[in-house]
Amino acid sequence: MARLIEGWHRRRCRAGIAVAVALAGTTGFAAAAQDKAAAVPAAQAVPALIPTSVFAARSPFSNARLSPDGKRIALEVEFDGQTNIAIMDTATKKFVDRRSLEGDRYELEWFRWAGNDRILFSLSGTTAIYGEDYRFTRLYLFDLATRQTTYVGTKDQGLDGDDVLFVDPDGAYLLLQMQPDVFTLPEVRRFPLDGSNTRHDEKVLSDRTNVWDWIADDKGVVRVGLALASSSVKVLYRKSADEPFKEIARLTGDEDQDRTSLYGAMRIIGGSDDGFTLDKGPGGKIALRHINLATGDIGAVIYENPDWDVTDLAIGDDGKPVAAYYTDDSDRIVWLQPDMAALQQKLDRAFKGAEVWITSRDKDDSKMIVWAGGANDPGAYYLYTAATHHADLLTDVRPDLPLSSLAAVKPVTYTARDGTLVHAYLTLPRGREPKKLPLIIMPHGGPYGIRDKLDYSDEVQFLANRGYAVLQPNYRGSGGYGEAFEKLGDGQIGRAMQDDLDDGEDWAVAQGFADKSRVCVIGSSYGGYAALWAVIRDPQRYRCAASFAGVTDFAKQLRYDADSFSHDDDKKWRTRVRGEDKSFDMQAVSPAKQAARLTRPVLLAHGKRDSRVPFSEFKEMRGALESANFAQADYLVFDKEGHGFDTAEDKQKWFDALDAFLKKNNPAD
Repeated sequence: MARLIEGWHRRRCRAGIAVAVALAGTTGFAAAAQDKAAAVPAAQAVPALIPTSVFAARSPFSNARLSPDGKRIALEVEFDGQTNIAIMDTATKKFVDRRSLEGDRYELEWFRWAGNDRILFSLSGTTAIYGEDYRFTRLYLFDLATRQTTYVGTKDQGLDGDDVLFVDPDGAYLLLQMQPDVFTLPEVRRFPLDGSNTRHDEKVLSDRTNVWDWIADDKGVVRVGLALASSSVKVLYRKSADEPFKEIARLTGDEDQDRTSLYGAMRIIGGSDDGFTLDKGPGGKIALRHINLATGDIGAVIYENPDWDVTDLAIGDDGKPVAAYYTDDSDRIVWLQPDMAALQQKLDRAFKGAEVWITSRDKDDSKMIVWAGGANDPGAYYLYTAATHHADLLTDVRPDLPLSSLAAVKPVTYTARDGTLVHAYLTLPRGREPKKLPLIIMPHGGPYGIRDKLDYSDEVQFLANRGYAVLQPNYRGSGGYGEAFEKLGDGQIGRAMQDDLDDGEDWAVAQGFADKSRVCVIGSSYGGYAALWAVIRDPQRYRCAASFAGVTDFAKQLRYDADSFSHDDDKKWRTRVRGEDKSFDMQAVSPAKQAARLTRPVLLAHGKRDSRVPFSEFKEMRGALESANFAQADYLVFDKEGHGFDTAEDKQKWFDALDAFLKKNNPAD
């Protein structure tokens, strides 16, 4: 029993990669914890500055995925500054193959196994059509036996090229929803993955009037189509591939159309009218429920949390629910299989004090990949073997980070000016009196349906280590706090959503731990927008702003986003951003269009390969500032990065630039 904790403790002490631990119990943890605590003085001193290279460093790999037979692990690996998909042998823990993305001017979106010998992966990029930027995705197959990489798709297909509806468990074929070109509705095509030319595809379903989304069951039969018109959504259904589609429901009005998410979350059991979906339960929360597809009737509740909406579900090969997911301050899983629930309890007891996730499993659950960590611990990945009840350490996420120097993160709430309760996360620097500290407001990206959680963040810990208090507000529009709170953000970009950030600053000052004269805003993506807009809209509040991959022109971003959604989703997205006031001009809250108003220093950074917020948004903002002869801007461009950081070298450059920028414009000491 002590062996598990010994491994856990040794991992925290950076003892090495292959540490075996046994999942038997919890004896020994207290002693290990005491050993760990003994190295830390009883009274917290101001920790030494951790080099930016340590925050930027990362494990040799990430995003580990077990093959169905459990013999190999596919991982995202950085070699020589390039992203690779690498293959590790689970028996030897050695890399046996890799597919380099060197030369690809795109971002890796995702990858997954297709059978035991093939990897599917998606790349995204940006292209110009009639002078406007558009995001596109493309799908590829890496065959481990032949070491060949093949494009999966057609020559002239539309922008969305990775909408996979079904992958054969043996990796023989897949179903891909795709537009034949950018002007037509999507059809469904079957592409072979068994070594034959993937261009020898077969059309499974032709495009149909107004159908923008198709849904397949767990046997690979397309069973549902959503026909999205201006005032209604028609739900088309069939029980088998031999039957015609029939309309089983017509959703009209905003409330009804919002229920299209019911079908988007659905899992359909092959050969039956049965399925599972997410819909409101008796307690008023979104629950995991049965659904009868033939009638559209919502059936029995399988799981409902009394306080939080269920956000996702997992179905096993036997067609039975495996798990339900929800989020409070952290992501949570409720295992519906007794054996998995029992294993989770053992893991939680063994890695006491850590959040523990089973992130990948092979087909028969003989091997699993487990992560253990927390909000002030980036954690580590283990390979668990059921036969031996051992978990071998695979890698530390941040191998050289001194955990005893990291700051605690805690959930807080405050009340916005209109009475809305806002949830947030507060990190105070270690060893400093929590009084009149310099404050960083850090809004999350998204903005809608996304939220910050009690997760580890390099940026937050880096700033706290430099002496800053950090507040991460889940402003109105954020997900996880109910439909009503999310809808409060509709039409409030640059307005009430921004008020929530200002009100967070006022709360922090009123609490006494923040110095009103030393507040800056830092963010990425939408958070980068909010940072720039904060210093333009309220320069009296904020000393500076730093933006990575921030939106600067919302009209341009809306046009760019148009093909990232189905027709109906795009309409809803535009309505959410612009609001019901059709006369409101988004240029009034776009930093690039209001750059002449800027009086505070800004740090502007962007990756040239960004396919979420195109690099043209950075160029437009920089051009606007240069036209306004604004001299207080620092610029940082990453030639090989996208909407985040793939390399430790570039992430360190960002931290170094941020460090220098803050020392100049809002020093902690």
